[in-house]
Amino acid sequence: MMKQISLAFGLQELTICLPQKNLIEFIEGRETVPVNDVSLAVREVLNNPIASPSLREVVQPGDKIVIIASDITRQWVRHDLFLPDLLDELNSAGIVDSNITLVTALGAHRRHTWEDNKLTYGQEVVDRINIVQSCAAETADFAYCGCTRRGTPVYINRHVLQAGKVILTGGITYHSLAGFGGGRKAILPGVAGYETIQANHRLCLSPGQGNGPNPECRQGNLATNEMHLDMLEIAAMVKPDFLLNAVFTAAGDFAGFVAGHWYEAWLSGCRQAAAIAGVPVSDPADVVIASAGGYLKDINFYQASKAIENACLAVRAGGILIVVMECREISEPPDFSQWFDYSTLYARETALREEFTVPGFVALKLGFIAKSTPVIIVSQPENQVFLEKAGMLFAVSLEAALQLAAAALGRQEFRISIMPHGGNVVPCATSSR
Repeated sequence: MMKQISLAFGLQELTICLPQKNLIEFIEGRETVPVNDVSLAVREVLNNPIASPSLREVVQPGDKIVIIASDITRQWVRHDLFLPDLLDELNSAGIVDSNITLVTALGAHRRHTWEDNKLTYGQEVVDRINIVQSCAAETADFAYCGCTRRGTPVYINRHVLQAGKVILTGGITYHSLAGFGGGRKAILPGVAGYETIQANHRLCLSPGQGNGPNPECRQGNLATNEMHLDMLEIAAMVKPDFLLNAVFTAAGDFAGFVAGHWYEAWLSGCRQAAAIAGVPVSDPADVVIASAGGYLKDINFYQASKAIENACLAVRAGGILIVVMECREISEPPDFSQWFDYSTLYARETALREEFTVPGFVALKLGFIAKSTPVIIVSQPENQVFLEKAGMLFAVSLEAALQLAAAALGRQEFRISIMPHGGNVVPCATSSR
């Protein structure tokens, strides 16, 4: 008996028929009802916070408030939909808009334009409160706060350090370096200086040139993740007063919000995110076929590569990964695609150790994944040269990809798992859950 499988590919779908007996499972996130009334959900958590008094009790009339918010690269967090409710709650506590400053957590990203602010935070927020930007390269904006146990020199934006009260905002999803996003990441890299970001992010590399990514810096791992633990230590130096973070469904809608203590509330949000997007997989497959999730998630290789990082976790040792991604803008952004110009992984790693960037780390990690697990990319024919330079195998169709997989495995019969939303779902070994 055959089963027809359809996977998102840009704005279209690719379809293939597979023997039912060869299919192990569909690896999908838990179905979650999205939030229907965002304002109501936000007010509820602000007044019933985790491990903290309510926001109205935390702030006092006359306080100078700083809200740290993600930049346009995290536009999917949809700050524009919940920041107005946070501002209204602060107003109800006696804080006037003129005493509220939003600090854009650029980290090492480019500065925002006025239009970027409007797109990221919404017209109402732009009109109501002052917005300043924390740009890591502008060293005069940062003050030295000490050094972590791991040797990271800590520089934090002066607007944050001089605030009467600091509120962290953001979104919690799995993060391929820090375990989970949100929470303390508003501080580092968000409002940290360049030297601090570089030192912390280098913890994602294994000790010793040539050893590649640190295997402990991965999706879902907090207990032994040196990057995350360093971030926690730095956030504790800042002593944020409150947190409001969003949690998302597998489709990217709001699943809920958490508020309260900057660490305890965030940790609760991480557990919620893991329950939605972390999928127990007890039987790794010979071949995993994944979709990056279609447009916009496969607009370029950088976005679509999340599916490779996730789906490889469901492949058995010696197995094959097939990922479908249209990549109509294959080489965007340039600060990612340029890393594939290095002729070897060793050279790529050397350059990354000299000047760390997240796109560079993703490029290095992809190279090491492809080195241990062959990755076949189904994409447009014009993308073949780029993808092969990136260390991937190329196929023009799912049928061709399966033929390549059969040749690599040395047999025509093999067990297959399907990941329709590879960019949003993280396979987890059953024993670790």
